Amino acid sequence: MSESDEPLVNVVIDGKSITAPARLSTIQALWHAGYPRVKSVGCLEGVCGSCRIMVRRAGTAEVTMELGCQTLIEEGMEVSFLVFPTPTHHTYELGEINNSWEVQAHFNRIFPEADHCRHCSGCTRSCPKGIDVEKGVELASKGRFREAGELFIECVMCNFCMTACPEFIAPNHVGIFARRVTAYFHIRPSNLINRLEKLARGELQIPE
Repeated sequence: MSESDEPLVNVVIDGKSITAPARLSTIQALWHAGYPRVKSVGCLEGVCGSCRIMVRRAGTAEVTMELGCQTLIEEGMEVSFLVFPTPTHHTYELGEINNSWEVQAHFNRIFPEADHCRHCSGCTRSCPKGIDVEKGVELASKGRFREAGELFIECVMCNFCMTACPEFIAPNHVGIFARRVTAYFHIRPSNLINRLEKLARGELQIPE
């Protein structure tokens, strides 16, 4: 099938009517319609730009939160791209945490609102990557940072969970903190640790 024979669909993106092949994502549909591609930004630079969109499909009043690169256009779909400010009130330096025993105290100081979670599941429902965000926040609040960090491996920092939280917890930043402190204090390559221990015992010689 040639490109001219492809089935086309009509969508509205940011208030503008666009006709494009059904195989395209919302971002690709914009490009297809002639909107410029901005180089060195987001995925065009090789790093996810977290293109957040609100989507309403034909025949339903439900509005969902999705990612522009993962959402294929459909006939009658309405899409709005969202821009969220990145919160700046959660700041910290890992170097200020002397050892792993102090991590929990620093976490409570940096994210005091994490203990106020209402368990409304709004953050989890809003996550376009299917992360159990609420569980991750709960684990971090209990000091189980390794487990919390593992839940947030797929996080692209889209901030949907932050905007869905009535307590302004910024769950994605909780997840990043959990991953950072776990790597900083706990995770070292096992093969490296074993080699260093053998070197210390004189069981392994470094070739000249």
